[in-house]
Amino acid sequence: MAEVSYYTKEGLEKLKEELQYLKTTVRSNISKAIAEARDKGDLSENAEYDAAKEAQGLHEAKISQMQELLASARLLDESKIDTSKVLALSIVKIKNVKSGATMSYQLVSESEADLKSGKISVASPIAKGLLGKKVGDTTEITVPAGKMEFEILEISR
Repeated sequence: MAEVSYYTKEGLEKLKEELQYLKTTVRSNISKAIAEARDKGDLSENAEYDAAKEAQGLHEAKISQMQELLASARLLDESKIDTSKVLALSIVKIKNVKSGATMSYQLVSESEADLKSGKISVASPIAKGLLGKKVGDTTEITVPAGKMEFEILEISR
């Protein structure tokens, strides 16, 4: 059984759209490539055909993997998220105690993580260090650059 993953509504929709795209457009393109390679003659010495069949196998494996991911996906109701402590989908404003720099992150599933838009995976070291903490708490988190101390300033949805 696959591990349950929690998603925002937009993240779950994006996952469904990507799966649909893979099942329709990409699958069709691979079928055309196989047909073109098949038309070129002897299949026993046709590298194009072999490559197209291998691409098809990899693509079908990816579709299967995404279907498993969707089957174990759960939609989180953001209106019911407790904002008294840091949980998945929380938006957390933190301050680096040493430098005084503040930053804001939303804790999301791994597939939704996008640092440019301020979304970090709940499996990341920073998110793991913040989970369960409350406003005013300070926490020391080990990141690739070493240990950093953060103070939680604000938690919202």
